[in-house]
Amino acid sequence: MDVALECARAGGALALSRFRGDQKIDIKGHRNIVTETDVETELLIKSMLGTAFPRHKILSEETATDTDPSTGWTWVIDPIDGTKNYAIGVPFWCTNIALCLDARPLLGITYDPVHDETFSAIAGEGAFRNGGPIHASEQPDVFSAVVGIDLGYDDALGAQQLDLMRTIFPRTQGFRLLGSAALGMAYVACGRIDLYAHLSTSPWDVAPGIVLIREAGGAASARTGDEMQITDRAFAAGGRAVVDDFLARYASAASSAASSTVP
Repeated sequence: MDVALECARAGGALALSRFRGDQKIDIKGHRNIVTETDVETELLIKSMLGTAFPRHKILSEETATDTDPSTGWTWVIDPIDGTKNYAIGVPFWCTNIALCLDARPLLGITYDPVHDETFSAIAGEGAFRNGGPIHASEQPDVFSAVVGIDLGYDDALGAQQLDLMRTIFPRTQGFRLLGSAALGMAYVACGRIDLYAHLSTSPWDVAPGIVLIREAGGAASARTGDEMQITDRAFAAGGRAVVDDFLARYASAASSAASSTVP
């Protein structure tokens, strides 16, 4: 944890020093961009981890996407989660680091340098924000919940997500389109939002959030209802009762939301 915190803060500090400055931006795909700071931040964190743990593998968004995390110790890194927000000057992005054993996250850190918030957890030891314990929502159902979503980079899945939200609305307290899956999960872990749902994520988006939410007393589930794995793209995470209600009432509507009528 000490090394992971040092890496997160060093990476976050580098990204923060460039925030709202001139950026070289490359296009990875439709709506999907990478800045030069993403790459430099990732290389900094990888160097620090490689020095401390030379036998560990690294899976990361920009420079090591093909690493297989299914066996052994693997660090999972997203140097700047919420790159679009970062690039346009919206102060909602973070640095994400997790340590996994056989693809199961055992340590997670989501660091928001703009607001100086560190969300951290170790399996079996609880979840914390800046050293103080945090807990997931205790809302009983989706009707009582503020729901966070994002659309991802797959047009069809993004459209399904919007159709699903139309199915739910107005039987909820509101939606928030966040632009950072990592902070969405961290906000679930500390109870700021009650549920976060996505249809298209990658391991570096969610690995820290899985252990954060579980250690905060919440649930992170694949849309099938199975326990969420870092490779699951579609999931719901939040307070246990809210997630159970969402999965029972709405998740099955995702593939045909446009024509579904949910009572």
